[in-house]
Amino acid sequence: MGTAGLFITALLAVVLLLVLVIRFELPAFVSLLLVSMGTALVAGVPIGEVVPTMVAGMGKVLGSVAIVVGLGSMLGRLIEVSGGADHLARKFTQVLGPKRVIVALTAAAFILGIPVFFDVAFIILAPIVFAFAKIAKLNPLKVGLPVGAVLLTLHVTVPPHPGPVAAAALTGADVGLLTVLSLVIGAIVSVIGYFAAKLFDVRKIVLGDSPATEAVDQHDSSTPADSDGPGAVSPGSPSSGGVATAISTATRTQPTTKTPGTGTIIGLILLPIVLMMLGSTLSTVLGKEHDFTPIASFIGAPTTALLVGVLVAYLVIGHRTGWTKTKRSLVADSALPIVAVIIFVTGAGGVFANVLVESGIGDALTNSLTSIGLPVIVAGFLISQALRAAQGSATVAILTTGGLLADAIASGGYSPLQIALITLAIGFGGLGLSHINDSGFWIVTKYLGLSVADGLRTWTVLTTICGVSGFLLTWAAFAIV
Repeated sequence: MGTAGLFITALLAVVLLLVLVIRFELPAFVSLLLVSMGTALVAGVPIGEVVPTMVAGMGKVLGSVAIVVGLGSMLGRLIEVSGGADHLARKFTQVLGPKRVIVALTAAAFILGIPVFFDVAFIILAPIVFAFAKIAKLNPLKVGLPVGAVLLTLHVTVPPHPGPVAAAALTGADVGLLTVLSLVIGAIVSVIGYFAAKLFDVRKIVLGDSPATEAVDQHDSSTPADSDGPGAVSPGSPSSGGVATAISTATRTQPTTKTPGTGTIIGLILLPIVLMMLGSTLSTVLGKEHDFTPIASFIGAPTTALLVGVLVAYLVIGHRTGWTKTKRSLVADSALPIVAVIIFVTGAGGVFANVLVESGIGDALTNSLTSIGLPVIVAGFLISQALRAAQGSATVAILTTGGLLADAIASGGYSPLQIALITLAIGFGGLGLSHINDSGFWIVTKYLGLSVADGLRTWTVLTTICGVSGFLLTWAAFAIV
């Protein structure tokens, strides 16, 4: 099939998927598998390879996502059921006040997002985000959307995340210089994302069943509060008095004698994060050839870090609350049914992404853009953005673009600073247009309770705003230097 045919096939596949999910309300898992199979057949994938290609796509995603989501959800569930998340939220809300809750969590996400992968960090922060939203009487979307945008911004631009590190190796960018530039520009983009998220009218969005809605208490009908619309979460009075009342009510209605303390909960959250930071830092400092590097990588692997975190939480929270061993196991296991849909839909998104890659649609888009003759920094952003939209994976988009432009960058006579900025532009290309073929889209929407349509109107738009903003800032810096 020619380039034009592949473009049309990709476009029709995305449109059909949207129609099935939005118009006919077919389950997203079934819709993704059905469209993936049809796309493979139409694009010319040999019929004997269609199902193996789909299975391979599922395996690529679930190999990492299932373990991370499962363990992260268990850790969050133990903290949530013990009352620890609520306790932490009450303490911070009392100190910060209602107007600073979202800012504080977004800033915390920026720090955590430097060493921690997007999906891991979002899953770890999710129960805390929802608890803050409950106590401060905020719609979970007001907190969850900017936090997710910040985490994804850092994931695609800042070493030691795999995309920017591998791209730097391909383009010859200095990793230290790239890190400094990505943190400075990433901080500005995070602020832009924070204010952009405030523009969404979340009062009109009805949240479906999800960890977010489960974590937020339904307000008593006698409590005076501004309605956010049918089915939405009422934010309550914006005054500090309203939040104080909520905190007082929560304190009266929840026993605190067996609730883990603030320090304990913070320690449990930080434990896996510190292990991942330690492993990433040691691996970078020691280099690939050092004998201790494999051990550092093992310690810092998300699977290892989260497994340690769950085991420690199992022991510490169980002891603090006085739970029996049976109670601890039941609480931890109760997290898995909640995230089952998230895991399966995320895996199906991987199926669709792999079909798009194996069908040659990604290569067709890349070749078309490189033949136009755009400036390298512009071509890097556009190719990465197109690949991101076509096959879903930000890391794949960044890696592929870095490889395609490596020769052009090497022969262009660019300074180290310019090479780092070109590499950063490629990273920002992988940030926007997070939609139905992106596993991150399904993680965010399913955790927050967003429908596909609402996810496209909020999360997809927000990531695109951040990606374009980051590129424009990077291009401006490139023009100056």
